[in-house]
Amino acid sequence: MSKQNNIFDQIASNSNITPEEIMKIANSVQNADFSDEKTVRKLVKQLAKMADKPISKEKEEKIVQSILNNKIPKDMNSLGNLFKK
Repeated sequence: MSKQNNIFDQIASNSNITPEEIMKIANSVQNADFSDEKTVRKLVKQLAKMADKPISKEKEEKIVQSILNNKIPKDMNSLGNLFKK
């Protein structure tokens, strides 16, 4: 099994997001401006909705600010922890 499939399997097992949906999101944000707050906020809301995980305004703000300030986690565990806080 490839490393990419393993990551997709991890995400799918922890959420309601399918590998196809992940690829759709990845393709849609390839050229996104992650320094634009509206773009980042829209993506965070879209991911939370797809995962069927409610996100508080406080958590949304923390994630958005982390991305805008280039404090993006470098691995899946760190990324998952950001959403859990």
